[in-house]
Amino acid sequence: MRKIEHIGIAVKDIDSSNDLFESLFGKANYKTEDVESEGVKTSFFKCGPNKVELLQATNENSPIAKFIEKKGEGIHHIAFAVDDIEKEIKRLTKEGFEMIHKVPKKGADNKLIAFLHPKSTNGVLIELCQEINK
Repeated sequence: MRKIEHIGIAVKDIDSSNDLFESLFGKANYKTEDVESEGVKTSFFKCGPNKVELLQATNENSPIAKFIEKKGEGIHHIAFAVDDIEKEIKRLTKEGFEMIHKVPKKGADNKLIAFLHPKSTNGVLIELCQEINK
């Protein structure tokens, strides 16, 4: 894992949350994107070298909808950049971590993604992200 790629924050209303984070960071988001496979609308902000991803559920079966129902708005996951996501999934599985995704899938912001189950990471949902070659 090379660095923290972004911190994901679950929100009820992405428009009002965009306004809030625009005020907080002093600049607008740089990208919004729907990820149909995850049932979310995302919005990305840059804060120095770091990124924050806001996630709003687009349907009631979305993992974000379930998260907000159970825990409310707040930090949902921490994402780490990796060079070879398939190799990292194999390494982590061998180390005993439980993967939610054993095969990477397309995520937001031009990334392949895979999540580790929080029960194997002290309750923290961890996302692996690999840039998709353009």
